[in-house]
Amino acid sequence: MTDVIQVDGIVAIILLVIRVVALVGAAYALFHAARQRKDAFTAVDKLTKPIWVGILVAALLFLLLLPNTVGLLGIIAIVAVCVYLVDVKPRVDDVQRPRW
Repeated sequence: MTDVIQVDGIVAIILLVIRVVALVGAAYALFHAARQRKDAFTAVDKLTKPIWVGILVAALLFLLLLPNTVGLLGIIAIVAVCVYLVDVKPRVDDVQRPRW
């Protein structure tokens, strides 16, 4: 008869995609932070390595354990991962890159 679009299904798929992307990003950021030298973080005037690793572990745990990614803690975790990937990671990589 009528073609009804299931909005709840579409929203659930979008939230699932956001959750998976956030989890992959958090795991990648944590792996990257754990592999870097300690002095690279302080050389670029960022928080220390243990603090960033702690922030990223907490973000990954929040994203893994909380059922609602768009809740307050989920959004805070996503923002923390984005700050690391967009601001800290490029500078840490740049300071460790050999200069010719």
